Amino acid sequence: MQEDCFSEWLPRFLHHLRMRNYSPGTIASYGQVIRKFGYYLWISRTKGAEKLVEYWQDLVHGRLDTTVNTTPIIIDDYLAFLTSLRDYKAKTLHRILSSLSSFYRYLYAQSVVESNPLPAVDRPRIKERELKYLKHNQVMRLLESIPDTDPRDKLIIRLIYATGVRVSELCGMTLSDIDFDDFTIRVMGKGGKIRTVFVDDDTMEEILKFIGGRIDGPLFVGQMGHAISPRTVQYIFNKWAPKGITPHKIRHSYASELYRRSKNLRVVQENLGHSSIQTTEIYLHTDVDERRAVYREYFPLSRQD
Repeated sequence: MQEDCFSEWLPRFLHHLRMRNYSPGTIASYGQVIRKFGYYLWISRTKGAEKLVEYWQDLVHGRLDTTVNTTPIIIDDYLAFLTSLRDYKAKTLHRILSSLSSFYRYLYAQSVVESNPLPAVDRPRIKERELKYLKHNQVMRLLESIPDTDPRDKLIIRLIYATGVRVSELCGMTLSDIDFDDFTIRVMGKGGKIRTVFVDDDTMEEILKFIGGRIDGPLFVGQMGHAISPRTVQYIFNKWAPKGITPHKIRHSYASELYRRSKNLRVVQENLGHSSIQTTEIYLHTDVDERRAVYREYFPLSRQD
């Protein structure tokens, strides 16, 4: 049936995401992933598997008038095909599977498919790597290395560390979002969700000093009086931070330090603006001193009983 095709249900799914206030970038990413999977199924079903590579190189002729119904085995074959192209890392494949899972959950809720096939698909293994981030004293040394002649750059890095905000949230801050009496800032997070972040006294004092007599407009002003762009923030990090340290890594530092000292995962989750606590867990590290103390207290070989 025509109404069971990607050409019919992909636009409906993207409209569903807009109604849930997903960002335009996220919606575009979902659309690209699902559209490519639809093309893959169309090529396989109409041209044959032997034509996949030939047609994949020129998707302008791809069609979406093929049914959305699929199976875990077909999705496994799709992952194997993408892997054979050597253009897709394991983390990218995870993102693809997550996007497809959201799409098929939506289709299941609409009674278009009998089940979501994604839970039966094995996820590619991602090699475990320590995510590089800075500890508190390292962040402070980074801030001290920035001369006072660059107060904007220093404040941008300090504010990300002080609040744990995303770059997009930092760029969107306005003076009216700041409560100078309550030491809080109202930020617009992913999906248009509003939350309050907390600011320490010294950082708030730096903000007051930075804005001077201004009473409205963006906190950080870019070109033509508009808010500063994420690209400018990235340039600032490239200029001052150690290699590999990005705004996201400083946000990671915030999460790790707050959890290490508080052991309150729920507060860290809410401060970061995560909808799922599982997302927050990937930011956290058990402190080495804590691990050493637990080892010495509980592991039998280390005990002096």
